[in-house]
Amino acid sequence: MSTGSLNARRRERELDRLTNGERVDVIVVGGGVTGAGIALDAAARGLSVALVEAHDLAFGTSRWSSKLVHGGLRYLAKGEFGLAHESAVERGILMTRTAPHLTRAMPQLFPLYPSTSRAQQAVIATGLRAGDALRRAARTPSSVLPRPRQIPVAEAVALAPGLAPAGLRGALLAYDGALVDDARLVVNLARTAAMLGARILTHLEAVSLTGTGVRVREGSTEYELHARQVVNATGVWAGTLTDAVRLRPSRGSHLVLAPGAAAVGGTSVNVAVPGESNRFVFLLPQVDGRVYLGLTDEPIDGEIPPVPEVPESDVDFLLSVASSVLARPLTRADVIGSYAGLRPLVAGSAGRSADLSRKHAVVTGTDGVLTVVGGKLTTYRRMAEDAVDAALVHSGLHAGPSRTARLPLLGAAPRARLSLVDAPARLVAKYGTEAPRVAALGEVDRTFAAPLFDGTQITAAEVVWAVRHEGALDIEDVLERRTRLSLVPAEADAARARVAELVEKALAGLS
Repeated sequence: MSTGSLNARRRERELDRLTNGERVDVIVVGGGVTGAGIALDAAARGLSVALVEAHDLAFGTSRWSSKLVHGGLRYLAKGEFGLAHESAVERGILMTRTAPHLTRAMPQLFPLYPSTSRAQQAVIATGLRAGDALRRAARTPSSVLPRPRQIPVAEAVALAPGLAPAGLRGALLAYDGALVDDARLVVNLARTAAMLGARILTHLEAVSLTGTGVRVREGSTEYELHARQVVNATGVWAGTLTDAVRLRPSRGSHLVLAPGAAAVGGTSVNVAVPGESNRFVFLLPQVDGRVYLGLTDEPIDGEIPPVPEVPESDVDFLLSVASSVLARPLTRADVIGSYAGLRPLVAGSAGRSADLSRKHAVVTGTDGVLTVVGGKLTTYRRMAEDAVDAALVHSGLHAGPSRTARLPLLGAAPRARLSLVDAPARLVAKYGTEAPRVAALGEVDRTFAAPLFDGTQITAAEVVWAVRHEGALDIEDVLERRTRLSLVPAEADAARARVAELVEKALAGLS
């Protein structure tokens, strides 16, 4: 068994072996949550596997989510009962077995105002009860996700002090899962796969695919990598590498609000979109005090950008809907950052992207490449399992059934044990049982214990850890995806010089 450390030295060694003719069982193209999940599933079954990613782990849609682990409530409303049950099951697996350290329960408040009719209230309440039935069917205990209930005005305001008091007649309270950081989930998946022998090769662009090979480019040099089966898990970019799928991407925009701007405490607030029967805007509090405000669902056409931008129309829409239930309306001054992700939805009939199914599919192209599309972050593990099952059938490889439903990720432990980890709670929430090792870097070198700049809790030790163990190869890997400082551009600017110095020294130490 290998170590779970990803770094430049390991990457160079493993790339050298592959470019010199070594053939693996499976090559996965794409380093998002689906690709990393496939690499883990394959490695856990004893298959040899390499993952190829043009940029960095979690470079695309996987880092632009609402950071929620959904239980399938929205799918119930559309009558997609199988998908709803699958989502609830996968949520339970994440929160109780594979990644308790990266997940938490998120209270969800549905405030009741005159604009919410009694009939609408009954529909929402029925949906929440159905969602709780899914939780029980998935065997997720109420100690992890408490049951929904109706609460009076006083309790609603106590939970979310920023709610407008006029007309408020109480609220419905439910619970769903939330991630501390979606990009960190992807990194942990990749590192766990690496611990089981997977080669994780970032900053290596796939130029073209066949069912048994990938032509890759590094700088101006191209190589041929060989496998018994190639799997395309590039998400919204899948159609650029194969003609076997047709996608209809949709944009999901979020705003990052300054701490205190929305005054919702630790409870998310779900605000019904006017004129819609089952669509909400969410105010999602984070552990650092910020609030993420989302979510739009708008189809996009044309070339897919590497990093989508949030248009002004989305900003106006989100601020307007959220402000409808707040005592102090939100303004542009409250917005300290923004981000947008593109959903890789399978194209269906004409209509709104919000109405397209979130089901996933594994498609076999005439070139022999297997392509995985659709799905949701919550159901990544099931998508990966289905993809590896298909790879076994298509290639003739032999391996046992998937093991990932009971395979803890690096740093995972039962919640009771996590509470006993001897490290700051902030580090435990990010690194789980590995938190003491991160903290120890600051004990060996006191300069590593210092924050990167005034106003942040992120330390130099976390940057060094990212380079030595989490596969960060440059400054942007650290700012964008290991620390998430770039969610607030002003903070990324404040940290950039110190991060550049630390990355350079850490990389030199690996050579």
